[in-house]
Amino acid sequence: MAEHYKANPDDRSDNAEKLQEMVQNTIDNIHDAKAAIPHSSEQDCAAIEAKNEHRLESIQKMKAEIKEESQYRK
Repeated sequence: MAEHYKANPDDRSDNAEKLQEMVQNTIDNIHDAKAAIPHSSEQDCAAIEAKNEHRLESIQKMKAEIKEESQYRK
């Protein structure tokens, strides 16, 4: 006999705050990575730059999601 599970309610009350914290953490990671560049090999520098580009794209997506969450709360 199959068990039936009740889905958890969609609690989005703190999503915007969590996303904002994630944005700030990502910005901090970008700064830390840039600080490591002078002490890194050429290959590592290229990897850091690529990762930072990806981080910037992620920040844009998270900011769009924050905007969506803010509209949801209204």
